[in-house]
Amino acid sequence: MSRVLIIGCGGVASVAIQKCCQVSEVFTDICIASRTKSKCDALAEKLRGVTKTNITTAQVDADNVDELVALINDYKPELVMNIALPYQDLTIMDACLICKVNYMDTANYEPEDIEDPEWRAIYEKRCKEAGFSAYFDYSWQWAYREKFEQAGLTALLGSGFDPGVTQSYCAYAAKHHFDSIDTIDILDCNGGDHGYPFATNFNPEINLREVSAPGSYWENGKWIEIPAMSIKREYDFEGVGQKDMYLLHHEEIESLAANFPEVKRIRFFMTFGQSYLTHMKCLENVGMLSTTPIMYEGKEIVPIQFLKALLPDPATLGPRTKGKTNIGCIFTGKKDGEEKTYYIYNICDHEECYKEVGSQAISYTTGVPAMCGALMLLTGKWDKKGVYTVEEFDPDPYLEALSKYGLPYKESFAPVLVD
Repeated sequence: MSRVLIIGCGGVASVAIQKCCQVSEVFTDICIASRTKSKCDALAEKLRGVTKTNITTAQVDADNVDELVALINDYKPELVMNIALPYQDLTIMDACLICKVNYMDTANYEPEDIEDPEWRAIYEKRCKEAGFSAYFDYSWQWAYREKFEQAGLTALLGSGFDPGVTQSYCAYAAKHHFDSIDTIDILDCNGGDHGYPFATNFNPEINLREVSAPGSYWENGKWIEIPAMSIKREYDFEGVGQKDMYLLHHEEIESLAANFPEVKRIRFFMTFGQSYLTHMKCLENVGMLSTTPIMYEGKEIVPIQFLKALLPDPATLGPRTKGKTNIGCIFTGKKDGEEKTYYIYNICDHEECYKEVGSQAISYTTGVPAMCGALMLLTGKWDKKGVYTVEEFDPDPYLEALSKYGLPYKESFAPVLVD
């Protein structure tokens, strides 16, 4: 019997909300809130009559702490699920602290305005001290640890797939298969085809920032940063086939390095087709990926936001996308004094996802873990006060829930390793 406020109504949020409604004995009441209330109303109307969950909707500007506080105090949820943009993580966490309610999200904080002088000064100091230059990192949210702990509240960070499930895979491997882990390679393969010359599978602003940034990985206790897309490997993914994949910086490396300090190397790879890379490089070369405002015909616009308006909405890709995703982690290490390798992964079918919830697999593989993370908090299976990432909790009930609600894992004990 739980009341949950869900902020966001995009592709991922739509999946998470529908999955919550499949577990109405836990999610008895939900309020869907976003800046565009009509989207919330349309989804609520779609779900009425097919779920026992009582659904209400609200309008809220998630950048405005006062509006968030007013909504939370009015609705009185036990948990706020932030499935909006990473730009809004801190304002929603602030509101949760004021209202004394638990918090969770699917991706760590990054600023919308990377030219803000106050943020820029902190960012440049972090770049020098930490050794990587990505705009997103956990430091801003980890700074809330003591506040949440003293308030007796839990903040769960990054309960998507990667980050999220991949971190739980690491905790599962450490708990059940290794005495010590030497290396972790996280592999994210999307073998789907949506038929467009160029489109992104989630928010274009976030996606293109991430992909065009310098890559980095953790090795021997420090960050190694490399030019964007400069390390390429090929891998034969079950259900998808041979794909090119490139080393990227990704947020879960940072928390895994902190929580598994004995691991010598942690890398993240994502697959891209040549057409995607060619389009992206062209857009980058002409300035369309820039976040710096420019004047156009007397109006200030941000190039990447204008590009976002031109590209297909990721929420509309579901009916067009065919193929599968394959996302997982490959480990090397030792068990009982013997060398061991292990691969845990999930294969998800785009068309099956669309049949169930009207989305492609990218939104599905983030929305289902969002619901499962909330389920862990609401049922008390995860109950620690403070700010935590997924690998800091018991992986067993989480992976059990993922398997039950659409993302079962597979295992290999003799995987092909990435060189």
